[in-house]
Amino acid sequence: MDVPELLESASLLVPEETATENDCTVRDIWDYLVHDEWEMALGLLEELGDARSLPLAFWEKLGEAAEQLRMERSAAWCHWRCSEIRNGVIRADLTLRPAAEARRTTPISGAGVLRPMWNIGHLSPTGGRAVSIAAIWVESMPILEPGGRATVRLVPLTPAHWMHVQPGQQITMHEDRTVAGTAVILEVHLPATAMPTR
Repeated sequence: MDVPELLESASLLVPEETATENDCTVRDIWDYLVHDEWEMALGLLEELGDARSLPLAFWEKLGEAAEQLRMERSAAWCHWRCSEIRNGVIRADLTLRPAAEARRTTPISGAGVLRPMWNIGHLSPTGGRAVSIAAIWVESMPILEPGGRATVRLVPLTPAHWMHVQPGQQITMHEDRTVAGTAVILEVHLPATAMPTR
């Protein structure tokens, strides 16, 4: 599919009553598509997708359109949202340790590149600390400096490991044995396949 077809197809997956913060709807997107303003249409579709839960196919189509338009950050965000749908997402308030106190002296990318280990309270069979891996997306910032603080989105590598995590819980981030940062859980949205059956 070419870009207009992908964007049209994605727009058909958005309920008509859905609106962005600025009251833009699917009808506005169609206006942009008619005038070949594909980047504007893509941006508005991303906003509509952030306003409500939309299916995996929506984000896959947007990701493909963003790749064809060479909009790297948008493509990364759309692929990230696909991962959230598949693996769940945990939002948290993360504070990195200052460079003088930690191994990391450079900023972390905000676009889901880093996949650190997290101490979320599990113990190994020998009673030691067990860690779980989750990728990080920093909300509203391209990078997070050492010592910085931001709201982050975590996508777990193994969602079942994170079933016990609750809002208000504190977890620690590790890139080696030392603590690289501390996070407080804000929200937990795990996929249905990771939830325990009753």
